[in-house]
Amino acid sequence: MRVAIGRVGRPHGIDGAFFVEQPSDDERWWKTGARFLAGGAPVEVVAHRVSSGRPVIKLEPPVERGVLLEVERGDLPATAEDEYYAFELIGLQVVEETGRSLGTVKAVTPGVANDVLELDSGVLLPMVEDCIRVVDLAGGRIEVAEGFAA
Repeated sequence: MRVAIGRVGRPHGIDGAFFVEQPSDDERWWKTGARFLAGGAPVEVVAHRVSSGRPVIKLEPPVERGVLLEVERGDLPATAEDEYYAFELIGLQVVEETGRSLGTVKAVTPGVANDVLELDSGVLLPMVEDCIRVVDLAGGRIEVAEGFAA
């Protein structure tokens, strides 16, 4: 299984470097010497910098704008207890403690104070301890406290 870590964005300068769109928070991918897949082909970061707080990298071999940057799932660091990668939550069923089904997670959106679960039913749930009671990846469900969904 592959996991997206970013996408090739607009050029930065004339040396072939580009802004990384939707970059992973794991900065090790944006350092010189990092290796991952671009459009399914292996690439290496041969130069890196930051501009306006965003990673700018140059890859060898060069790749086209819009190409997806990915890593194999096994290349990701293990998460701590009660930590999850956003992609692991997509597709999980969300149920209130009462048993009422609220929908399926379609996206995890970064927020100012906390991330937000976006459900296919239109419900938005904050990723805070008061709301999220249990995340059961193996069981494919998230249990939330009553009262957070209208």
